Amino acid sequence: MKRSFRTLLPVAPIAVAVLFAATSTPRRAVAESATVDAAEKAEKCTTRLFTAMVGEGATPEALASSNPQASFAALVVDPRFQERFSRFINSQFNATPGATPAEDASYYLARFVLTQDKPWSDMFVGRYDVAPTNAQQAGSEARVTDDPNGLGYFHSRAWMVRYAGNEAAGIRIVAAYRMMQNTIGLTLAATTNAPEVDLSASGRKAAQCAGCHYNPWFALDKVAAVFGTKTGMGDTTRFTAPAGGPQSILGGVMVSNDRELAEALVANEAFNVNACRLAYRYLYGRIENSCEGPVFDACVDAFKKDKKITTALAVVAKDPTFCE
Repeated sequence: MKRSFRTLLPVAPIAVAVLFAATSTPRRAVAESATVDAAEKAEKCTTRLFTAMVGEGATPEALASSNPQASFAALVVDPRFQERFSRFINSQFNATPGATPAEDASYYLARFVLTQDKPWSDMFVGRYDVAPTNAQQAGSEARVTDDPNGLGYFHSRAWMVRYAGNEAAGIRIVAAYRMMQNTIGLTLAATTNAPEVDLSASGRKAAQCAGCHYNPWFALDKVAAVFGTKTGMGDTTRFTAPAGGPQSILGGVMVSNDRELAEALVANEAFNVNACRLAYRYLYGRIENSCEGPVFDACVDAFKKDKKITTALAVVAKDPTFCE
């Protein structure tokens, strides 16, 4: 008994030690686990950033970084990003690809704005022209050139013809809508399927049409009045100067021509909001969620300072929530 009693004495603390070892994690193991978790999170964040920005995997050097979002500075000047973002913008500003390169004027000017580090507002009010490099060959590659009469890409002939519309009297309703859609993100859809709707200017004043064409702040017919009209089709299309006098848009802003219209749209708060909405669409594939309000507000505030789309992208991509 005594022997048994003596042999039992050291067994208890040993058993306790074994039990403790089985039910707890040493501090070193906890620290190593935390390091591994941090490394995995950094690697996932790096992969996500590269995929969103350039559509490709991250470099080994970037994957090894403990600060993955620091890669944004290099990615935003990467030609792969400039090309990819320009194509993205073209897809957002046009319902379908253009029949010729010059019809995708937004792609060429977006790439120019990015490579030259220009304000995003230059897309819409900059004095440029986007035209085929070979004037005798409409299908040739397009290029951006300085033009004192330019209005972003809105005065580029291929764009003007593409969105001239088919309104019977030549009123450029399609161009008016496209300018607002491109600048402030206005999105409209037909809301009536009434048979035999009168599509003339007077017919569009009917209740089922006036809600888009004459009454609201974006009244399509009123906005189109500052574009003038078009005649002919295709290569024979010609454009006349506006003759309808100043029009009130955006809740009381008076504009007399398409330049004043574009400048008013760019000066509106909706332009800043749309820029950040584009940033979210590019990086997340969707618009912002309500819970992302603080980041979105920070994006708008930053964008308003320099009007550069890369600034909007930076706020969203470099926020900690991007990697969560």
